[in-house]
Amino acid sequence: MFENLTEKLESVFKNLRGQGQITEANVRQAMRDVKMALLEADVNYKVVKDFLARVQEKALGQEVLTSVTPGQQMVKIIYDELVEVLGGNNPPFSLTPGQLHTILMLGLQGSGKTTFCGKLARRLAKEGWKPLLVACDIHRPAAVQQLHVVGQAAGVDVFSMGTDKPAPEIAKAALEHARQHGYNVVIVDTAGRLHIDEVRMDELQAIKEVTKPTFTFLVADAMTGQDAVTSASTFHEKVGIDGVCLTKMDGDARGGAALSIHAITGKPVKFIGTGEKLEDLQEFFPDRMASRILGMGDVISLVEKAQEHFDEKQAMELARKMRTASFTLQDFLDQMQQVKKMGPLRSLLELLPGVGSALKDVDIPESEIKRTEAIILSMTPEEREHPEILNGSRKARIARGSGTTPQQVNALLQQFETTKKMMQGVLKMQDRMKAAGADGQAAPASITGGNLSARERAKRLQRKLFERRQRQQQLRRQRQRKKR
Repeated sequence: MFENLTEKLESVFKNLRGQGQITEANVRQAMRDVKMALLEADVNYKVVKDFLARVQEKALGQEVLTSVTPGQQMVKIIYDELVEVLGGNNPPFSLTPGQLHTILMLGLQGSGKTTFCGKLARRLAKEGWKPLLVACDIHRPAAVQQLHVVGQAAGVDVFSMGTDKPAPEIAKAALEHARQHGYNVVIVDTAGRLHIDEVRMDELQAIKEVTKPTFTFLVADAMTGQDAVTSASTFHEKVGIDGVCLTKMDGDARGGAALSIHAITGKPVKFIGTGEKLEDLQEFFPDRMASRILGMGDVISLVEKAQEHFDEKQAMELARKMRTASFTLQDFLDQMQQVKKMGPLRSLLELLPGVGSALKDVDIPESEIKRTEAIILSMTPEEREHPEILNGSRKARIARGSGTTPQQVNALLQQFETTKKMMQGVLKMQDRMKAAGADGQAAPASITGGNLSARERAKRLQRKLFERRQRQQQLRRQRQRKKR
């Protein structure tokens, strides 16, 4: 997502950093380039105009023009303004325990609303809630059946009464059913609209009056660009919404809808869908998204993904095996399968600072992971534990069983040894850091981050990576000046 915009903005910043000194002419040219980048990303014209006015006002201040690193100052200004455009201090999505909550989902037909209901229900179930999906789309053929299929895939119960009863009556019965059977979150899937019409809007108003929802979310297709913004404005005016959920963000390289919705409607983007699977759902954080757009990655989201899919005890056992040189091919396979659960390798690497643009023309060999799995799975348990016993005939047998060649088996074994040595080196370095305190005492928390939460450690890591990039760019500029 945002690939085109990120690429163009990075080009603007590169030009600014190449200047020995920032002048008003440099800033105005940069603003013209940023304007074109945002308009090509299908951002609303009024949003672009207001955004550039605020950036230019700050950028032409003396603190930027006289700064040692004016290029980085510009990045900081644009980052801060992007955060505001995307929603500012948008509070995280949360529900109060001990209450029955209702989430009303609205949207046009084809926006992915029903699937999104399943994604949200699955997420809430994993967080310990007991959600109930409610089929109130009585107009679209097979809509009720589709919600049942989605609910089954998500492992969540579905309440339906067919298509003969009015939608408000179904919603009312669903709430009573939820109270009687111990559900604490009711997610109401309403009928999608081909266009905004008064009859359907009246139906939504009636459902809203019956359910008195905790949240009313509009589900919009990110790939429709400004049409999604127009829909959000109309739904908010007619029914009232608390936020927008954007689907198909993985297929939208421009991102104009996400950058325009909050500024136009005053309502935040709350969630984004990043794929077809039920787990492809991310909560929307303006600061993290601004960081991604500017090519600075999103280490916090990467850490959260790892926390979700990695078992802490298993990770500690892995570290112990690394330190004692007892790391085996079975452990290697287990770790690879854990990483696969986190999502496609490219999407994970794009969360690292400075990596997204570098991957633009790089082919990420997902097939290599499958080949590695096939080779290790073709080994006996003894061979996985003791790869040193693998002779020529064993390697030939493994190659036949995995549909590979003996050369590829050898390459995997070399890769395994290299990975093992590298990880042992990393762990030794961590041990030295922990022992770096004075008089043999443990290093303070400021070095190890031991007293910080995972999210705080991730924020600190992201800040350090950003500062390191700044220092590297500053040194590069100094070397270029010396050459001149």
